[in-house]
Amino acid sequence: MSATRAIPMPATSALRALLSLTKPDVTFLVVLTTGAGVYLASPAAMDPWLFFHAVFGTTLISAGTSALNHYYERDTDSQMRRTAGRPLPAGVIEPLTALLIGIFLALAGAIYLSTLVNLLAALLGVFTCLAYLGLYTPLKKRTPLATLVGAFPGAVPPVIGWVAVRGALSIEALLLYAILFAWQFPHFLAIAWMYREDYARAGIRMLPVVDKSGDSTFRQIAAWSAALVPISVFPAGMGMAGTRYLFFALVLSLALLVVSLWSARTRSNHSAKWLMHATVAYLPLLLGVMVLDKLAP
Repeated sequence: MSATRAIPMPATSALRALLSLTKPDVTFLVVLTTGAGVYLASPAAMDPWLFFHAVFGTTLISAGTSALNHYYERDTDSQMRRTAGRPLPAGVIEPLTALLIGIFLALAGAIYLSTLVNLLAALLGVFTCLAYLGLYTPLKKRTPLATLVGAFPGAVPPVIGWVAVRGALSIEALLLYAILFAWQFPHFLAIAWMYREDYARAGIRMLPVVDKSGDSTFRQIAAWSAALVPISVFPAGMGMAGTRYLFFALVLSLALLVVSLWSARTRSNHSAKWLMHATVAYLPLLLGVMVLDKLAP
């Protein structure tokens, strides 16, 4: 099947393929974290239109970045079992189509944010797109440090939400950034451990590919999970949340640490999968508790 010529398909299948270009799972995370940033930065009465504009504009940039990533990594994706079914390697969307869609969505998001939110939010969105595509993506085939590099743009969405309301960076915005920054390591390293053979086949130098014993991989997983314990409670100390949040943040972070330590001890794909699920649950639960704590002080 050609990866450069699209094959005919029903309209519903074409729509699903176009939707998959935007990486809906990543887009959901962007919507969640950007929305949390807007709400937490807002005074007692949140502006619903500002919320919509900030989330929608950031989502457009995220969707465009994802489509451009599909275009950039189409050959690599064809070599991995977990990504071979994506629209470009499967031949259901032409590369040029993905490229044009990605450029359009990313530019539309930047213009939307700069026009209806503020320039700083737009600049942060553009930084996220350029850093992800220009640094993280090409570095994946060169060095395991790509995960560290990718964590910098990956943690930006809640900051965009915050500056959409406040118009400037602050310590509270940096705390949200720190939570998402640290969270990415146990999440993505767990995935990389599960699919290390797939990554190796495609020449992607994720840490578990070069760290065959798992020593460094699971040290980092445990260290960053441990770091989330104090980082997650800082918002309570800064007045962003109260004692209820403090309690739940400690419970959630310690639970994630326990799963991380179990995964580090067993080093199995089974435990890594449980860790991945734990990280997926952790972030919305933590932000949800922070939002609810503000909603009902």
